[in-house]
Amino acid sequence: MNTAAPALTPTSRALTWCLHLLVVGLLVLAAGRAVTDGAPHAGATVAAAAGCAAVYAAGPAMPRVRRSRRAAACWLTAVGACWLVLLVLTADAVWLAFPLYFLQTHLLPRRAGLAAVGVTALCAVTAFAAHQGSFTPAMAIGPVLGAAVAVAVVWGYQALYRESEERRRLIEELTATRADLARAEHTAGVLAERERLAREIHDTLAQGFSSIQLLLRAAERALPEAPETAARHVGQARRAAVDNLAEARRFVSALTPPALEDTTLAGALERLCSTTSARHPVTVRFRLAGRAVPLPTALEVALLRVAQSALANTVHHAHATTAEVALGHLGDQVTVEVVDDGVGFTPGRPAAAPGRGSGGFGLAAMRARLADLGGTLTVESAPGRGTALTARLPVGPVSPEGLVGPVTPASDDEHEEHR
Repeated sequence: MNTAAPALTPTSRALTWCLHLLVVGLLVLAAGRAVTDGAPHAGATVAAAAGCAAVYAAGPAMPRVRRSRRAAACWLTAVGACWLVLLVLTADAVWLAFPLYFLQTHLLPRRAGLAAVGVTALCAVTAFAAHQGSFTPAMAIGPVLGAAVAVAVVWGYQALYRESEERRRLIEELTATRADLARAEHTAGVLAERERLAREIHDTLAQGFSSIQLLLRAAERALPEAPETAARHVGQARRAAVDNLAEARRFVSALTPPALEDTTLAGALERLCSTTSARHPVTVRFRLAGRAVPLPTALEVALLRVAQSALANTVHHAHATTAEVALGHLGDQVTVEVVDDGVGFTPGRPAAAPGRGSGGFGLAAMRARLADLGGTLTVESAPGRGTALTARLPVGPVSPEGLVGPVTPASDDEHEEHR
């Protein structure tokens, strides 16, 4: 039966090396005592210990031993045979039974491992009694107690490993489910908003444009025989165009946050800093780097929301005394940087403050908002050294749903028309 062995963790890898060192140490001890004590079979004992060490070392070098129960059983049989030869030559080989218990319990199926441990303990007790020339119950206590401890430790470790793997699997499933749910909710929200806007446009702007088209056609047919009628139709078309322009402005106003009404992004950020300083015990300054240029509404909304969320984190989690919000226009990019002198945190650690670390929802929401427009979010922080958050967005085409082209200042005629 082939069974994939569990992946080695740092703890299990350390325990494995300790087991290897224990086996080598016991083999060296058995061979060394045979030589120093002048045992009659000292040479054979050293040769048997060396052979046992060679067979034992072959196991970890063969990955198949960890992947296949059959290969593990063959390897353990070979190690056990070498150990029995050494056990016949010296009583010091009895101590090797203890690491063998762990190997048999760990690598073999539960019933086979338990049987192998029992046979190994019986061989150890029998050989020790034979070397001593007599048997007492005390001779069985050590090997039997060692076997019980080894079985309990290995079975307990395996139970903890299975429980850990089950928890990891459940956490992965929960994370994937939450991600799928978030994507589904986002998609549903986008579709619902698109449907709402489609209905609004159909019921207002589309109808208005159809009326303008019909009125202009009527005016065209009235010319040149009835100029008065044509003029009346043109006037009606002009009034329809004015109404449609008002409807379009209403749509834009509905999609624009109140903080951006009748002001620029720089003005909204400056007002946000002033409001935050007035309402909370933190001094927030605003700085404009470069010359402010007109931005699409989608970019202004995203950057304003990121600044609001970052300052909220500063107020609620950073315990800062000062903070600075900087708006920068750097070529084809626009940036908003929020820096505070608060307690800081370790980015990417689940134990970070709520809403601050990568494990919180605040930064995840900022990243998602910026990613929808082709932007990025970087966070630099360390415990006790404050936090620097930088949002970058490209000023240019991003996607069919986002920007549709580079931003250019409006002409004088366009300004006059909007006024």
